[in-house]
Amino acid sequence: MLKHFFLICSGVDLKLIDECSNGEQNKYVGIGATIFFTALMAFIASAFAIYTVFKNMYVSVFFGIIWGLLIFNLDRFIVSTIKKREKIYLDILQILPRLLLAFIIAVVISKPLDLKIFEKEINQILLTEKNQMIVNNKTQIAEAYIPEIEKQQLEIQKLKLEISNKEKEADTLYQTYITEAEGTQGTKRKGKGPVYKEKREKHDATILELNQLKEINLKKITSLEENIASLELLQKEREIKTLPIIENYDGLMARINALSKLPWLPSFFIFLLFIAIETAPIFTKLISAKSEYDFKLENQEAITKFSTQQQLDLQEKITQANMELNSKLNDLLKEGNELSTYKQNMVTNLIKLQTDAFLKKQQKNM
Repeated sequence: MLKHFFLICSGVDLKLIDECSNGEQNKYVGIGATIFFTALMAFIASAFAIYTVFKNMYVSVFFGIIWGLLIFNLDRFIVSTIKKREKIYLDILQILPRLLLAFIIAVVISKPLDLKIFEKEINQILLTEKNQMIVNNKTQIAEAYIPEIEKQQLEIQKLKLEISNKEKEADTLYQTYITEAEGTQGTKRKGKGPVYKEKREKHDATILELNQLKEINLKKITSLEENIASLELLQKEREIKTLPIIENYDGLMARINALSKLPWLPSFFIFLLFIAIETAPIFTKLISAKSEYDFKLENQEAITKFSTQQQLDLQEKITQANMELNSKLNDLLKEGNELSTYKQNMVTNLIKLQTDAFLKKQQKNM
């Protein structure tokens, strides 16, 4: 049963191969098995590639089956259409386009399997890239908000500096009128004289200005701090919104790019393996001499060609005979038509003569 299945996979004529020896049958069983397992690997590779994109098992299996059947049909067609020629260069010429197609199929099959085989290494590269993308993303978003935030922070510092300077001025005036009262500085007269009162009034006026300045500047500072908090919140929200995009950086193209950053030699050997698998049936038929099945198939094709040519020749002769017969019948019909016309003319003339004679006779009688 399995042998019969692999013979079907090889694309041979089952009636002819049944008449061949076991050795010949086993050769085509091997070719059929290679075609089948290549299609199986194509199914696995395609299903994995589709799953990487859609993350859905049923969709992946469905498209994987379709792709596997397509590869199976292509390989079966390629092998079944290769026929041994009398000269080796003719064989080489006929397999060149098939080798190109096999090369393309090998690339398509091997790449998704590379992604699966080196999945852990690819995940590590993707993780590093994601982390760098998060840093870059934060930097880019910050560039849109930090200048405005720094500008407002600088304004806050100026407002605070104004308050601080006013406080220092008030403290200086306080020390001035206290030392005047103590007699340690200024007029150096102890007591609360006119100079003391003047300095005290100046200090009190500065305190009043300080309180007013604090009230105005603190309101501005509060407003600026609220603006800064709002900008920082917007910045954080943008970072949160863009984070899922970075986290989902795990598609097929991203994995292929990550794979290209790994050492090329392991992937190259896997590719060579699939090239060998894909082209094995083709080279098997190319390097093998004409065998029993080839002779039987060639004989059957020759018989079919001879029979078809005979039928075409017979059909051509029948067509030619029919044409000649139709030509003769047309000639006879043409002759018959001429004779009939002559007879009609004679009868018409006779009737005319009889009519004229009858009219003359009647005229005489009158």
